[in-house]
Amino acid sequence: MKKHQEPGEQHEEVTQMVCLEADMQNGQMKEVTVGSQKVLLVRYQDQYSAIGTKCSHYNAPLAKGALVGGRVRCPFHGACFNVRTGDIEEYPGLDSLPCYQVKLQDGKVFVTIDRSSLKVSRRVKEMCSVNVDVKHTVLLIGGGPAALVCAETLRQNCYQGRIVMITKDNLPPYDKPKISKSLNAESSSVLLRSSEFYQQYGIEMWTEKEVVSVNPDDKVVKLNDGSCHLYDWLLISTGCRARPLSCPGWNLKGVKLLQNHEDAKEIHSSCLGQKTVVVGTSFIGMEVASYLSNKAASVAVVGTSRYPYERSLGPEIGKMCLEMLEQQKVKFYMNDGITEIKGESGKVKEVVLKSGTVLEADVVIAGIGVIPNSDFLAGSKLELDSCKAVIVDKFMRTNIPDIFCAGDVTAFPLTIRGDQRIRIGHWQMSQAQGRVAALNMLKKPTKIESVPFFWTVLLGKSIRYTGYGEGYTEIIFKGNVDERKFLAFYIREEVVVAAASLMFDPAVARLAELMATGKIITKAQAQADDLSWLQM
Repeated sequence: MKKHQEPGEQHEEVTQMVCLEADMQNGQMKEVTVGSQKVLLVRYQDQYSAIGTKCSHYNAPLAKGALVGGRVRCPFHGACFNVRTGDIEEYPGLDSLPCYQVKLQDGKVFVTIDRSSLKVSRRVKEMCSVNVDVKHTVLLIGGGPAALVCAETLRQNCYQGRIVMITKDNLPPYDKPKISKSLNAESSSVLLRSSEFYQQYGIEMWTEKEVVSVNPDDKVVKLNDGSCHLYDWLLISTGCRARPLSCPGWNLKGVKLLQNHEDAKEIHSSCLGQKTVVVGTSFIGMEVASYLSNKAASVAVVGTSRYPYERSLGPEIGKMCLEMLEQQKVKFYMNDGITEIKGESGKVKEVVLKSGTVLEADVVIAGIGVIPNSDFLAGSKLELDSCKAVIVDKFMRTNIPDIFCAGDVTAFPLTIRGDQRIRIGHWQMSQAQGRVAALNMLKKPTKIESVPFFWTVLLGKSIRYTGYGEGYTEIIFKGNVDERKFLAFYIREEVVVAAASLMFDPAVARLAELMATGKIITKAQAQADDLSWLQM
């Protein structure tokens, strides 16, 4: 936001020579210091620019990221920032970076920072607030990343109507990927924005309320308290819910699903010193098993395939992840399944597997997939796919005018797969879709063209993933999976369609940027010993 200087207010500037003009080539970046502030200096198209050094998501060092064209991509989780303006252009993260003045003189590069902004590492894009004279309402159903970014994008683009976010949660939008990796995280540490933020920008937050029906003809939604509310534009961003177990005993006390922050806290406290069984080797299930490995009395994981992630990441990476957790005394029962949960006095006592194995258990946690939260749309004439996800076009529009949809509940056309309609549950993609929905509400035609970017964390080790690997036929590895340092290329029809890495940054960030620019990466490039095309 622009800062207005009050009469008599002095803005003292700090200017420092940071390098010689000849020290950097086009397409290079490096971290320099001005005063006590670290700055990312970039040379692009024969021009120097300077922005903040830390990603606004989790403060990753951008100097270790990927510079492609006029933006830098975070090496950890894929957020992108414009090197000229510092504006965020791809998610995760919400805030943009500070941008500093650069001057060339006598072959030297100088950067100037206002002393008052020293130590400022991020900035909120300029936003308006509500104007009560504007008789127009946007309802956002769901309190996740898509709804939040939609609301912020509307305000960043001068929308002054009423914005109402309706969520079943008792918290406003929070960092959901964090809760499966750190089940005991305090609510204050996971909130994405403060209550003051919503008040300042006129975003109404209705927590612990649920939409039970939508009437597009009258542009009305009905809540579980019986109240009805009119909208002009509607965003459906209700996400997905954890799929419950269907075997006998699924409803015993001690059987848990991880859906929200309260569930995470409850799983943490109920598993301390207890015998825990995790059913399913999903990313959520494995992260929970990893977290509990040094807290529960024992952790057993039951999976239906040979290895975790076998279908998505391949057997080699799956085997590595299994061995990592086995070294922490997590016990795996693979190529198996659960037939019954037995209890005593209404509480879990043991789990019976298809193989006949019986596992002692105090707590059972299900991580067997998700179901789109679209039941409330029954009778609304919104088009759903066979899995009950809401079908949208590249503008995040549904088949009904003025109703948009974003996030995990959608089935959308993926650019890098020739607009094949897919469902994908990535935090980053939900944010991108929320932005696209807002811009199209405002009649600023914008397509969803983001490249999927995902990460998981096991025992402090982070696997990065980009692209869409469904239907891959071959994996080409660089590095060594057994040594837990690798880059994997997923091949389909002689083309790289996805990549995963561990301890190989910024390879996946670099590949995501190449995919985003429309580059086709061939199997031959992936096979080559020389990876100079990756510009690591």
